[in-house]
Formats: sequence, C-alpha cells, structure tokens
Amino acid sequence: MFASNPFAELVTTIPLVGIQAYVVLMFILVIGGTVLDMIHKKSAKYFFAKAKAAQASRTRELGAGDKIGIAVSTVAVDVMTSGEFCNPRRRISHLFTMYGFILFVVTTVALVFAYPTNEAPSIVSQLWHLSAAMVMFGGYWFWFFIRVDVSAEGNPWYRIVKADMFILSLLGTTTFGLVWSILQANGVAPWTTVFLALFIIAATVLFAGVLWSKFAHMFFKPAAAFNKRVIKADGSRENLPELGDLSDPALHKRFPDIPEYMGKNPANMGLGIKREQPQHY
Repeated sequence: MFASNPFAELVTTIPLVGIQAYVVLMFILVIGGTVLDMIHKKSAKYFFAKAKAAQASRTRELGAGDKIGIAVSTVAVDVMTSGEFCNPRRRISHLFTMYGFILFVVTTVALVFAYPTNEAPSIVSQLWHLSAAMVMFGGYWFWFFIRVDVSAEGNPWYRIVKADMFILSLLGTTTFGLVWSILQANGVAPWTTVFLALFIIAATVLFAGVLWSKFAHMFFKPAAAFNKRVIKADGSRENLPELGDLSDPALHKRFPDIPEYMGKNPANMGLGIKREQPQHY
C-alpha cells in the first residue's frame, strides 16, 4: 500500500495535466506570496538599512573567507540542525516537521512529474508516506505539548489564532493526504473523495496563504541568522555595547547609569532565565 503512487490512481479521475498544473500554480503562489510579504513587511529594506547603520560601529572588516565561513556555520547550525532552539523537545519537533515537509514536497513533485504511473520506484512512494508521517509527528507534538501558550501559559490546545494558519494547514495537508492515500488503496470510494477534497483545500490554504501565514518565515530565517552572526563577527553588535566587568571604573565612566542603578560593585546576577530548565517555547 505505502509502496504505490497515490497520484497514479488519481489520474483516472483528474487528468495528469490538471494535477501538474495545480502543483505549478502552488509554486507560483508561494513565490508571489513571499515577494508580496517582503514588500508588505519591507523585510529586504529593513535588512539593508540595518546593515548600512552597522557600518559606523564595525571594529573589523570581514573578508570573503570570513563571510563564507559564517554562511557555512549558518547553514550547518541554524538551518540544518536548528541550533537556535535551547529546548531539545522544540528542536526535535522542528527538525521532524522541517525535513518531513521538504521531503514531502520533493517526493510529491517526483511522483507527479517524473513518475506519474504505477511504475514509480517504490522507495519514492514510501518516502512520500514517511514524510507525511514525519510532519504529523513533529507538528502534532508541537501543537499539543510544546506551543508557548499551551505549555507556558496554560491555554487549551484548541485555542486558534491567525499565527496558527501555517502549522494547521501543514498538518491538514499531510494528514488528509496520508488518510486519502490509505483509503484509496483500500477502495473506500466515498471517503476517498472526501479526504481528497480536504487534502486539496488544506494544500491550497498552505501554499496560497503565504501572505497571511508564517510560511515566508522559513525563507527569512536563514537571512536573519546569517546577519546575526555577521554583526557579532564584525563587532557592530547592532550598535549595542559589549559589556565586560560591571564593576570596572572605565565602564562606569562610559555608562554612568550602571553604578546609579546597580551600585559600584554589582552582585553576580547568576544564571537568570537559564536557572530554569528550558521547558517553554
């Protein structure tokens, strides 16, 4: 069952060219939605303005090798392994969801364009079903147990806000898609049609709703992580001072409010927020 191409059976109902056109349209909507999101939020303008403002406070110039090294670190740590998450549960959930979604999109394209028949390699079909299950595992774990308003603020899991549009449409796409494939393989005709319709609706909301969801966040996140590493490496630090010993007289001279509010010999502030195990978002 999981080794068969679910889209090969769908061709008997919907022409292959129609299925392929739908997939292409979703890609166009993602690109268009991301561009409109950048224009609406002025994201690119913000990054360029921020970089220009940081020039005056740089303590060193970064060479091409430095920037390549930073880019590699960004990809390896922030993108591929989601190293910015201190909460290990949140990190694992995110990795399952992220890699599952990427694999789901890639295998969908492969099954629709490269192998649109039942002769498709079984490994591709198996990966399509596995990727859907990966998204469901990571996504439902996040939705029921990890979300900040659930785990930290005690709100019920069924409380839905606009920001939940991405995760809910993503879970709907993979869940309805997987159930549709199982029902189709078992010949449950009426319910197969119902879950196919739900699959299409959820996928359309996911890919067409970029402007109103957090979908575009996955494209901005690497850029923000790279910029964060650059400003730390060149010393600009977003025009914020690099504080050293809070009891240093030279530091008191630069920032007179330190001794005013904290005394000339501030006590060790301790672990602060890190005193507690990272249980929250």
